[in-house]
Amino acid sequence: MNDTSAKEMICILCPLGCKMQVSEKPDQPGELKVRGIQCKEGKKYAYEEYKNPTRTLTSTVAIHNTPLPRLPVKTSKPLPKGLIYEAMDEINKVELTGPVKVGTVIIKGLLGTDIDIVATRSLG
Repeated sequence: MNDTSAKEMICILCPLGCKMQVSEKPDQPGELKVRGIQCKEGKKYAYEEYKNPTRTLTSTVAIHNTPLPRLPVKTSKPLPKGLIYEAMDEINKVELTGPVKVGTVIIKGLLGTDIDIVATRSLG
């Protein structure tokens, strides 16, 4: 692709791992041109990744009174990529006392979103 403004990405939705090039159409601002996809799902992924990339965030929080010093946690759904560092700052402030059960909400409404931080393991 000769378009120097194109963003290159690899689709992660299926094992094909299509190498895509995504750019805005010069004559239609906000509309995207996607090359290299082999399915409709790839096109949807390209649009979402280009306009508002998100990631599931996994981490650990401090926990006391349990056999392990850290409790694994994750976001309840993907978080906008631009909020990851702020989210980690909030997660790093958490200190719990066990026991905690898997699925327990550790932080509700992270950074004012509808995304929670939940325990991914029971400890205690």
